[in-house]
Amino acid sequence: MAIKLIVFDMAGTTVEDNQNVAQALKKALSVFHYQVTFEDINIVMGYPKPIAIRSLLEQYAGSEIASDNDLVTRIHDVFVKEIIHFYEMNESIREKEGAGYVFRKLREMNIRVALDTGFSREIADAIINRLGWIQGEHFDISITSDEVMEGRPYPYMIYKAMEKLQIASIEEVAKVGDTVSDLQEGNAAGCKYVIGITTGAYTEAELLRERHTHLINKLEDILDIVAEEEVVLQLK
Repeated sequence: MAIKLIVFDMAGTTVEDNQNVAQALKKALSVFHYQVTFEDINIVMGYPKPIAIRSLLEQYAGSEIASDNDLVTRIHDVFVKEIIHFYEMNESIREKEGAGYVFRKLREMNIRVALDTGFSREIADAIINRLGWIQGEHFDISITSDEVMEGRPYPYMIYKAMEKLQIASIEEVAKVGDTVSDLQEGNAAGCKYVIGITTGAYTEAELLRERHTHLINKLEDILDIVAEEEVVLQLK
């Protein structure tokens, strides 16, 4: 089956991220006197942020502290304010090189473009608005982790995008992302292509450890993957 939908991660994949998300998480945790390293934060990048916070609390303060839902909520609230302010005000905000071009070429090929993210809706909207991306022009749909029962590594954001866009088979779907949780999400969904990209939180060596169909260094490589698939289908 031909690919009809490609689901892209946002920060680190289609949106430039120079550890900005990690810095906001680090600052939010430090407000509550938890000093965590960027190395440990990067491990939980891509996951819904409340889950990432809980995981870091468990590592640094133990399971009892991590089970405090009120604490997790308060830390997350600080993170949300910090990262929204960053995306609204910082002059460095931009899409990843090639993102707009790839979106446009895919949609010209009648391949739908979805965005999914470990962010909540309010953060995703702040990014989309800042970049000037328009639904129906740059992308077809965006799904956030707070709009499904479970975010990554569970497959529900992909399934929701399929449902909304009326994509019948997971064999018609590809997932692209820069984190292990992106690859886990694509594998859990059963996507035909699970594509890691080395532009974000994880190194090539780290992504290689997770099951995937492709590993790329730039977004334009996706167009080559789609083109190769078309050739194969024509030869069958």
